[in-house]
Amino acid sequence: MSSISSYDELKDAISQAYPGLPAQLQRIARFALERPNDLALGTVAVVAEAAQVQPSSLIRFANALSFTGFSQMQQVFRGHLVERSGSYRERINQQRRLGEGGAGGGFLNQYVAEAVAELGHLEDGVRAADVNAAVKLLCAARRVHVFAQRRAFPVACYLAYALSQLELKAYLLEGMGGMLRESLRNIASDEVLMVTSFHSYSREVVDAAENAHRQGIPVIAITDGPLSPLKRSAAVCFEIGMASDQVFRSLVAPLCLAQAIVVTTGHRLAESAAAAAARPPRRPKARPRQLNGDAA
Repeated sequence: MSSISSYDELKDAISQAYPGLPAQLQRIARFALERPNDLALGTVAVVAEAAQVQPSSLIRFANALSFTGFSQMQQVFRGHLVERSGSYRERINQQRRLGEGGAGGGFLNQYVAEAVAELGHLEDGVRAADVNAAVKLLCAARRVHVFAQRRAFPVACYLAYALSQLELKAYLLEGMGGMLRESLRNIASDEVLMVTSFHSYSREVVDAAENAHRQGIPVIAITDGPLSPLKRSAAVCFEIGMASDQVFRSLVAPLCLAQAIVVTTGHRLAESAAAAAARPPRRPKARPRQLNGDAA
């Protein structure tokens, strides 16, 4: 019988077991971490169809995590769902993803509903302590370098632009003219590298984060989940729980998180400036008076 009793423990167990799992069970692991509510609410048949695996694979996956069966593992996911106390809109979205609702109102309604659910996962999954830790690194850094590729590139563009508007020295690493390697090599240990990548992960972004980590450069990562290769290199890692099986994957959640980081950084900088202005100016040290008769 498994000793896992909480969802956080289960996430850690899945992350640790993932590299050694067969391909079918790795598919279930990704599904479980990206769509935990679907796993909590569905029957074995429904979940197997959604994850595109055989029902027996779900039982094997539960056994690999030391659960006696799928139902025992599912109770942990259900407990997490109850703790979250999802809104009616989120429950409706859940039903729609499981095929239990009526016909939708077109692609716009579908993408709006998915974006609302995605933001709900973001709010539940991102800890204030991680935001504060990232902001502390950004405010203390001599320079901030931002790097992303492919569909994550707009997130990096926004971060570089918005942080520079706060008068931080923020730079977008584009690699124009084949100079990416040189740009990464010039990052110093008193600077910060921010990276963003989602499944399937950009090899260049993963390598940049790993190299920075080896050199003692703090890395802030925005990624999709605990299976991301960026996690092991990041001083602060935001796992926003984006599903990797959608044909058109949204950037609503990462951009919302990026904006929250920028605004929090702005407030922190303003507070620091106000505190510095309120401090009384230092008085110059009085020079010792020279007594008459002393040698010049």
